[in-house]
Amino acid sequence: MRQWTSIAKETIARASIVVKFLCFLHVTDSYLLSSNHVLGPSMLPTLNITGDVVLVEHLSHRIGKLGSGDLVLIRSPLDPKKTVTKRIVAMEGDKVTFSLDPIRNHSSRSLVVPKGHVWIQGDNLYVSCDSRHFGPVPYGLIEGKVFLRASMAT
Repeated sequence: MRQWTSIAKETIARASIVVKFLCFLHVTDSYLLSSNHVLGPSMLPTLNITGDVVLVEHLSHRIGKLGSGDLVLIRSPLDPKKTVTKRIVAMEGDKVTFSLDPIRNHSSRSLVVPKGHVWIQGDNLYVSCDSRHFGPVPYGLIEGKVFLRASMAT
């Protein structure tokens, strides 16, 4: 009987360590730092079309430390199951001038970014689906700020 008691105690102790470690990983990935694989042409030439791994920190947007020019990971306004990586072009209260279709039409529109929103665009305007298509993005959809890129290109 003693043998089973010591085995059960050891099993519970090891399971406790595993559970604590998994909780630590969850908190780190959700609230501090995570990695994300970015594919596609919308952020050329900053990010490669074949894919880059970016490290994303999840603190700056929570404490209001984002600004124009920052690369951010955003929950897609068109498909909430997807995340997109874009550049912040304008913050709330900023006036932004943009062309809806830079390939076919050179006319432009201007608007002021509403309170609680940001204006995002891909670096490759010709193929990027961004705020020019779905408007200003609520600040709450920002998941983090990209701070490091690891190129996957060979």
